[in-house]
Amino acid sequence: DREGLFQAAHGGTLFLDEIGEMPLSMQVKLLRAIQERSVRPVGAVNEASVNARILSATHKDLASEVHAGRFRQDLYYRLNVIQIRVPPLRERRDDLGPICAALLDRIARDAGVHPAPRLSRDAFERLSEYPFPGNVREVENMLHRAVAMSTGDVLDVRDFDLPVAIDAVQATQREFDAGVAEVFDYLEGIAADRAGGAEDGNGFHK
Repeated sequence: DREGLFQAAHGGTLFLDEIGEMPLSMQVKLLRAIQERSVRPVGAVNEASVNARILSATHKDLASEVHAGRFRQDLYYRLNVIQIRVPPLRERRDDLGPICAALLDRIARDAGVHPAPRLSRDAFERLSEYPFPGNVREVENMLHRAVAMSTGDVLDVRDFDLPVAIDAVQATQREFDAGVAEVFDYLEGIAADRAGGAEDGNGFHK
């Protein structure tokens, strides 16, 4: 008796998250529903017309998935009418504050916590330095854990179990190596100048 997703979205928008993870067998059914604009509910004899806008999201490169045979080309072209690329969180640091605030409000509301916790300045600075390879989902996971571990309404650094930011460590190492190389170049230049001066003084260099 329950409506399916397409029927529930009739006249509106159907959001399909992580479309790139959909198995090929399901892709066939989705393609048919989009092409025919109709679905057959479980146990029904007749098909029901549906009119819904399809909005899908994925972290995968679907064109590469099509080339690899893991995603149907016909479905790809059906879905890829207007493409909007959302940069990863590490490329839009200014969004971290509003995202954290919205997530904390939702987490607090779901948990019946009032007022919603907020981040201390130190905690926000540490979060801002982290690359978040898992994007917003990783932010939400960290905030869930911090709210569970915290005993107050301010989340501090100690409430977060921040993993080592490998990218940041590697960047620091590269900066260190570059600094060491610069020092060596400087010292070698001084040694060369002194050697040249000694040669001039001994009459070996003309």
